[in-house]
Amino acid sequence: MFLYLVCVYYAVVFIVVEQKICRATVSNVESALGKIRSIADYQFGKGVGVKLFPENVDVVYSKATGRIRYLNLNGERLATLRPTDGLLSLSITAAGLMAEKAEFARCFVTVQKDVSTFIADGHDVFAAHVVKVDDGVRAKDEVIVVDEDGHVLAVGRALLSSVEMKAFKTGVAVKVRHGCTKES
Repeated sequence: MFLYLVCVYYAVVFIVVEQKICRATVSNVESALGKIRSIADYQFGKGVGVKLFPENVDVVYSKATGRIRYLNLNGERLATLRPTDGLLSLSITAAGLMAEKAEFARCFVTVQKDVSTFIADGHDVFAAHVVKVDDGVRAKDEVIVVDEDGHVLAVGRALLSSVEMKAFKTGVAVKVRHGCTKES
């Protein structure tokens, strides 16, 4: 009797697990795109995910872990999903799309025109050069650096909050990862 119950238990477990695996592979692409869009909405503001990641975006998975790693559109990388914190690191291409389509996003830092070429070359943004910053920017947030005309200069990580960027006159405000004139 005991052997019979053990066999029935393993048969039921096998059927349940098999059904879950089948359902996961059928909707894998849709759930990955939904997950990415949700992360973008959380990170940059509601509605950004749909505008930044259209239906034809390619999701590239890590060979080692099987998790989402890169997001490409027409062969160009839009973003990387960071494994350390689960948030997105943007490329210059994605920053340009966000500046065009999602101007309501809360991740823009505006700098003076006279330092725009310096920043576009991949150099860091100093607090003294910040003209305007979105109120939702916090330290360690992913930000897009634009000039006073709205042209994308760079993408990087904020080292200061929006309040600190406005108040401080010295120090690095944004650690630039990629400038628009050279991929640093």
